[in-house]
Amino acid sequence: MLEYILMIVPVVFLVGSVYYAYKTVSLGKRTKKRAVLSQIAAFCMVGIACLAMSLTAFAAEPDAAVAAAGDLNMGISMLAAALATGISGIGGGIAVGGAAPAAIGATSEDPKAFGKALIFVALGEGVALYGLLVSILIISKF
Repeated sequence: MLEYILMIVPVVFLVGSVYYAYKTVSLGKRTKKRAVLSQIAAFCMVGIACLAMSLTAFAAEPDAAVAAAGDLNMGISMLAAALATGISGIGGGIAVGGAAPAAIGATSEDPKAFGKALIFVALGEGVALYGLLVSILIISKF
């Protein structure tokens, strides 16, 4: 019974956070920060619920938990690969989001600066590619 409840909780949090974000953004610009915070809170709650679901599954069948130690290692490695890709993608997006407008502004003032500005934008994208490479290396070990 607990497993079914824990399977429903992430869906409820995600649907509720999307509804709350829609309502707060439609009210005005001052509440956009609340919408973002509700999305982050929903993401954290979904992560906690998924972790709790995996812990209750292992606690329910301890013999299967000992037999599935290899699966646990593979699951943790997949989680590490996902985090490497996701966090580096977010970092790359932040870097490109800051460098691209500056590159456009520099190019509009001096068209000869296009090559130099493009290098800085590509450096920001390189962060995401490194994260993807690390995740591919993690996945290929198993």
